[in-house]
Amino acid sequence: MPRFFVTGDQIENGLVTITGDDAHHISRALRMATGEHITVCDSSANEYDCELTEFLPDCVKAVVLSSQKQQTEPPCRLTLYQALPKGDKLDSVIQKSVECGVTTVVPFESERCIVRAKPEAEGKKRERRERIALEAAKQCGRGAIPAVLSTVSFREMLALACQADLVLFCFEGEGTVPISRILAERSPAQGQEIALVVGSEGGFSLAEAEAARERGFVMTGLGKRILRTETAPIFALACISAALELQ
Repeated sequence: MPRFFVTGDQIENGLVTITGDDAHHISRALRMATGEHITVCDSSANEYDCELTEFLPDCVKAVVLSSQKQQTEPPCRLTLYQALPKGDKLDSVIQKSVECGVTTVVPFESERCIVRAKPEAEGKKRERRERIALEAAKQCGRGAIPAVLSTVSFREMLALACQADLVLFCFEGEGTVPISRILAERSPAQGQEIALVVGSEGGFSLAEAEAARERGFVMTGLGKRILRTETAPIFALACISAALELQ
């Protein structure tokens, strides 16, 4: 069933009003008709089964038939801090990480990043990345739209990530602990935030790893094989999902 996201003020007295691109998509692209059903999610993590009732030039209206709390969000908030990769790899990382349950994606610049953020282009890039997250959320049945923030520096990333209840810093050096063991020992509670920090193609420098250790980040490895920067976050998020959701 097609899924759409709305704000709380778009649902009033059991009637949903859908506007903008979503309204156009329902009426023109999907060619839906009165009487057909759609799923609508709001900002309060509620999910509604709705029946289309009216097609107007600037909006589509639907009546709410039933509602329930969404069931597809992970038990913990997952924030991915991804060092900027080359090319369009970040687009793929955003799409797949949304499917894996990530709540927020924060790109950042690290010492070994080949690509650097351009302030003049950051606005348009963020808009595109947010669209990718939205479409991925619709496709995989998420109950909320994950956020994609603007690119930050390594220092800013450290300050943001340390606010999480648990920070997993993916590192290829010595002294790392497997994600499964960390989660088993820490047992994150419902609603807590887990931050995952992944480096670029060249990984992290020793100085960056030491700065992360000083902040209390937990050094974790991703197995015996070297993973590409676009593979590492998806692999790690899948490990987290297996530990938290597939027991």
